[in-house]
Amino acid sequence: MEINVLKDKFELGREAGRYAAAIIRKTIAEKGSANIILATGMSQFETLEQLVEEKELDWSKVRMFHLDEYIALPESHKASFRKYLKERFVEKVKGLLEVNLINGESPDPEEECKRLGEIIAKYPIDLAFVGVGENGHLAFNDPPADFEREDAYLVVNLDDKCRAQQIGEGWFSSIDEVPKQAISMSIRQMMKAKHIVCACPDSRKAEAVRKCLTLPVSNLHPASILQNHPDCTFFLDESSAALLKEKS
Repeated sequence: MEINVLKDKFELGREAGRYAAAIIRKTIAEKGSANIILATGMSQFETLEQLVEEKELDWSKVRMFHLDEYIALPESHKASFRKYLKERFVEKVKGLLEVNLINGESPDPEEECKRLGEIIAKYPIDLAFVGVGENGHLAFNDPPADFEREDAYLVVNLDDKCRAQQIGEGWFSSIDEVPKQAISMSIRQMMKAKHIVCACPDSRKAEAVRKCLTLPVSNLHPASILQNHPDCTFFLDESSAALLKEKS
């Protein structure tokens, strides 16, 4: 596990995006294509902005999956992660080899999990982008997270702290508006990625970062599992790293 502390979220985004782009280019050169997982939320804004500016990348050789989506939330809603990724990535890079988005409006969420699981099983993931929630979650795997489920995608219940974060970030105006369930990529599936890039800015995440990087691995701090990944790189800013004793 490598930890990089940058001055602010803008420097963080530039460095994380450049670092990830280099991995994608190298993977394409070696394999002919690359399979990636994209994260969403405010923590990923600057990283995605940098990534789409990497014009020399051949996006026609990149297959994309994404981490999570609310159940029963219309794609037209500003909090929809499908909307987020289409507007901030898919429509900007154009010509992707394949786009695999989670349909949170599926009449049968369990069947949607199965559909996505069958697709991702065919394509080993080269690079996964992730973030850390204020409650330490990875994707929507809130504590206590299930570290054992082999299913690639799960229907999960969202805890109150997770739902409150969505209001704090401005996606919803009240707790009653925040969905109580989502489809989320599982911990096991994320950990199968060859490389993981974790972009995590903001003082709101400082306590979660401290727990997940300095305490023993525990499903009560889901992102702590990243300590066990053989190639995970954290990109923090001075605010999110503020509670770490040692910075590198």
